[in-house]
Amino acid sequence: MFHYEQAFSRNLGWLTEDEQAVLRRKRVAIAGLGGVGGQHLQTLARLGIGAFSLADFDDFDWPNFNRQAGAYASTVGQPKLEVMADFARGINPELDLRCFPEGVLDENIDRFLEGVDLYVDGLDFFVLDVRRKVFQACARKGIPAVTAAPMGMSTAVVVFTPESMSFDDYFGLTGEENTLEAIKFLIGLSPAMLHRGYLVDDRFVSLSKKKGPSTVMACQLCAGTAATEALKLLLGRGCLKPAPHSYQFDAYRLKLKHVWRPWGHRNPLQRLATRIAAWQIARIEKGAGDER
Repeated sequence: MFHYEQAFSRNLGWLTEDEQAVLRRKRVAIAGLGGVGGQHLQTLARLGIGAFSLADFDDFDWPNFNRQAGAYASTVGQPKLEVMADFARGINPELDLRCFPEGVLDENIDRFLEGVDLYVDGLDFFVLDVRRKVFQACARKGIPAVTAAPMGMSTAVVVFTPESMSFDDYFGLTGEENTLEAIKFLIGLSPAMLHRGYLVDDRFVSLSKKKGPSTVMACQLCAGTAATEALKLLLGRGCLKPAPHSYQFDAYRLKLKHVWRPWGHRNPLQRLATRIAAWQIARIEKGAGDER
């Protein structure tokens, strides 16, 4: 028989018994259960979160194997949502799960976020329009939100709270899904760009085709940092630096960089970084096109 107190007793010491009981009553929403989203669900379930709202419409496939928690030979072709919901119930059979197999749409955003204490972003990097709408809805509802992006062998983290700079003011996205918008999102996530120096073959990077390399190390680092931010937000303790602050930890380079960007996307340094990145990406894309 499952016993919640025993299952999560090793959290105690870093958490008090009362705090563990608080986490048991919290609901976290995760949109996207792939590379980072699946790792988020596993980590937060093991932290003892008692309820989740989950959304994903995709199925597992072979290219998911290098990083996604639910990707196995036995799950190819199966819905990520069903696989990961069963996975989470294997950790905590008492979980209260609300599942959205159609993904997050305009007509279900409010239901997806109903009763949610925290949103953790697990959407694919290139899903910009839906991401923007979810963060806007979180802001309207006063729900804190965390995005942790896998960059090379690092994690880049931005936190939004009801009192912080908004997602729109920080990133300056328009809702379109094109290369420039992807670059603005990339630079907002990781203005330090710690990962750029060790990319060994840029032929595998194409923002125009919505393709890029990824590593399991980065996804797992994202889960650890996002869960730590979640703990601080849900329990109301610890050092919290929401937007326009961000940070990136790169395990390959052994570097941690905290960045403060007042005025968000309007900051002159942010604008300059975006222009430089756009030039570099255009050069990479042209080189890849010439080789083909």
